[in-house]
Amino acid sequence: MSAFIEKLKEKAKNDIKTIVLAEGEELRTLKAAEMVKKEGYAKVILVGNPEKIKKTVDAEKIDISGIEIVDSENSAKNEEYANVFYELRKNKGVTPEQAAETIKDPSYYAVMMVKQGDADGMVSGAVHSSADTIRPSLQILKTAPGTKLVSAFFIMNVPNCEYGNNGTFIFGDCGLNQDPTADEVSEIAISSAASYKQLIGDEPRVAMLSYSTYGSAKNPLVDKMREATRLAKEKAPELALDGELQLDAAIVDSVAKQKAPSSNVAGSANVLIFPNLDAGNIGYKLTQRLAKAEAYGPILQGIAKPVNDLSRGCSAEDIAGVVAITAIQAQG
Repeated sequence: MSAFIEKLKEKAKNDIKTIVLAEGEELRTLKAAEMVKKEGYAKVILVGNPEKIKKTVDAEKIDISGIEIVDSENSAKNEEYANVFYELRKNKGVTPEQAAETIKDPSYYAVMMVKQGDADGMVSGAVHSSADTIRPSLQILKTAPGTKLVSAFFIMNVPNCEYGNNGTFIFGDCGLNQDPTADEVSEIAISSAASYKQLIGDEPRVAMLSYSTYGSAKNPLVDKMREATRLAKEKAPELALDGELQLDAAIVDSVAKQKAPSSNVAGSANVLIFPNLDAGNIGYKLTQRLAKAEAYGPILQGIAKPVNDLSRGCSAEDIAGVVAITAIQAQG
């Protein structure tokens, strides 16, 4: 495990939070729960069938002794959670019977635990799709006050890298919003800067990325990022934020001196905002594979309480890392 994620775990230990893992029967999730328990940077709760979980941990010799297991099919809280869910969704046509059935779904149950204060955050997505993780979060928790948009970012930690914060960046949005408007891109930039400060503890320097720097190309795609920059500066004038910038101008000082000499961000950006999901997804995967970077995410921002989605290709170590990140978000 890298020094970077160890730092996050130490930060999580400052104020221990309870994180619920919705996929408690899944092998990688059980291994991650064992790691978190052993290292002691969060308390975890597993949602799943206790018999199935016992069978797996016995077969695999996983130690989850002392970790709470909750069966969403048959829990003492089911009636309370169903009533709350019904009140939240009755205007959308949900009946009390449908609410009682919905709450048995582990993802809905786990999010309801967060809603009711029985957990501080939730992690899921090793086997569920992003939609299955995000839908209950938006239905139950809604967006955070003052936030227009839920978005997703990756923390990228590039080994032996002189750029960003010793190779640490936030890339946004790489997981959720397909083709955001200029206004939505500005919201993603502001949220990503706040996430950078909270998780990395350093001052964010935000670059609005394009294939153009300061109007070197003319195209509606470029116009969108220029307008997003203007809106973000208007909404958060205190932020070190600039655009539109090509990637090399954003992170390489010698290129920045040529292409954007007047910029207060160019050459030293650590928060990279992509124009759409195509660019963001390709960008983070290129960095992960070619630069052998650690990629943590997609981490969600803008939900009222911390909920995080995993990549279905994640390892047990990845899940344990996302638990640490979710715990820090819950501290905030």
